[in-house]
Amino acid sequence: MFRHTILAGLLGLATASTALAADMIEKTSPHSVADTIDRLAAAVEGAGATVFARVDHAAGAASVDMDLRPTQMLMFGNPKLGTPAMLDGQTAGLDLPMRVLAYEDADGTVHVAYHDPAGFAASHGLPADAKYIKMMTGALDKLTSKAVAAE
Repeated sequence: MFRHTILAGLLGLATASTALAADMIEKTSPHSVADTIDRLAAAVEGAGATVFARVDHAAGAASVDMDLRPTQMLMFGNPKLGTPAMLDGQTAGLDLPMRVLAYEDADGTVHVAYHDPAGFAASHGLPADAKYIKMMTGALDKLTSKAVAAE
């Protein structure tokens, strides 16, 4: 009986991990990490949103004598979308503003990754069909597509 409980618990953890992984969207970029984030920042500002922060994780690692492949995160948003989400569920502020990570994998391929706003909505009890969730989803897709476009 005890072994069945442990196995059921492990199965539940595996299922939860799969669900969490499914909430992340990834795209590949033909550009370097720095160029991809530059392109994303330009797309964000061009769309009228605000860039709040750019974090260079590799530089942070280097500052403590550790090596990390190029990895940068851009934090950005638009209060016209984020504020209604927080009005519906104030804990949404844990995941706002939006964040996109660009990183280089061991093979040299550059990826961009971000959390799917639908998963964000579920974790904060927001209505899945809220207009702001649809707008965030569309904006993230459009902005990251511009960042990874070949031209």
